[in-house]
Amino acid sequence: MKNRIWNSIWFKVGILVVPVLLYYTADPVRQTVNQAIFIISMVNVPAAREYILSFGIWAPIVSFLLMILQSLLAPLPAFIITFANAGLFGWVKGAILSWTSAMAGAALCYAIARLYGRSLVEKLTSRNALKEVDVFFERYGKWAVLIARLLPFVSFDIVSYAAGLTAMGFWEFFWATGLGQLPATIIYSYVGDMLVGSVKTFVFGLLILFALSAAIMMGRQIWQERHKAI
Repeated sequence: MKNRIWNSIWFKVGILVVPVLLYYTADPVRQTVNQAIFIISMVNVPAAREYILSFGIWAPIVSFLLMILQSLLAPLPAFIITFANAGLFGWVKGAILSWTSAMAGAALCYAIARLYGRSLVEKLTSRNALKEVDVFFERYGKWAVLIARLLPFVSFDIVSYAAGLTAMGFWEFFWATGLGQLPATIIYSYVGDMLVGSVKTFVFGLLILFALSAAIMMGRQIWQERHKAI
């Protein structure tokens, strides 16, 4: 069943070819996507919040699609959407929305890499960035995805693409992503619910603090696993 899904021509066409054709043949789609990319790339939480809010009752769906869009187009910053969700929907509902949409984006990146291969992934990301993540996977093996999700300075999107190029199974990737992404989503959502105005300095400090904590925790766990194996 799993192989039939991955090898299905309709699945392959549906996850990439159809969206690309819509982008290049439908002006409203292209204009909407370009505007969304511009809003995210501004790294401006109030602007992102106002953009999402402008869609009224469709705001949660638009936010969901924005998170998937930024997943595909690395390295657009996901935390902008997470902060905006927290400000619009409260940190609990915002965290749920951000986490589920990030999971959907990660799954889509994995599927694209698995189906279309490295050459396309390099075009969607960059060859050098992908090589750096390859080294990360070689170093940490089965722990790579979980560790990457806990470290904010490691690109969420490129890791998702890179995992699809390895022998790692989808569900192994999916659960590692979900578990590793959950703490960051909760923290960013809680903080995002309180932030106003410019956030760049605060966000930078928060990411560094969280990254150091996660690195110490995961380093200790890996050392213990290797020590037991000796």
